[in-house]
Amino acid sequence: MRKIIILCCIAVLFACKSKKPAVVDVETTVVVVKPEAVETAKLNRAHDLGKRLLESCNTSNFKSFSASEATEKVRQNATVDKISSICKKINQRNGKFLGLNLFAITFNNQTNEYIFHYNINYNKKLYKRDLFVTINQDNKVSAITTKEVKPKPL
Repeated sequence: MRKIIILCCIAVLFACKSKKPAVVDVETTVVVVKPEAVETAKLNRAHDLGKRLLESCNTSNFKSFSASEATEKVRQNATVDKISSICKKINQRNGKFLGLNLFAITFNNQTNEYIFHYNINYNKKLYKRDLFVTINQDNKVSAITTKEVKPKPL
């Protein structure tokens, strides 16, 4: 009887074992690129649109993206109401926007998109934020996100 119970427990353990998930090799899909290797039009587009978006937080005057600058999805999501509510939160925590510093550029081989990673300089130095601007192969902005960077423990 004891052997049957042990055998059943072992069978249940092996039956519940999950399969290993299929792992995509991230190292080959995302490549870090030097700024010299990227077209100047893409560099300028990412910097100008990111800066224009963040400067609108200082002036409270947002100029919508045109069809030649951004994809339809970005233009639909970047409404004046959404931008003003996000800017209000950021201005309370970080203060006035001062400028952008290019941190890194990555290229995604699967989607043919460049991701520009900027450090955002604000008046208040307590909280650090980063801006990510994604430029697709048509030289249009396909995504703009900003994230707060958690401080690293000593």
